[in-house]
Amino acid sequence: MTEHPINPSPELVQHWIDQSFRAINRYRSIATLAAQWGADTELEECCKLLELSDDSACEYLRAARRKSPSLKKQALSEVAAAVAGGSITHERGATIRLALEALPDD
Repeated sequence: MTEHPINPSPELVQHWIDQSFRAINRYRSIATLAAQWGADTELEECCKLLELSDDSACEYLRAARRKSPSLKKQALSEVAAAVAGGSITHERGATIRLALEALPDD
């Protein structure tokens, strides 16, 4: 198989595996790290092109791509992971989700 420039190195993949060892949903954790790495790699390539024309466009792109999800969305994601990982029941997860959904979006 030919190496593609977007493929992470075997060492980086091993680092993700080691980093996710104790995660509730290990595969989701590894997939998330890989997706973030891929998005960061793409972002840096886009910025290289933008820097040729406009530095402020590059900074705007970086800021727009790195907006953190709201605390509500983060909490909903954690509940979903906890249910999927079996650390809480579906019923408890549903109750927490209902309470979180009642909160305003930030």
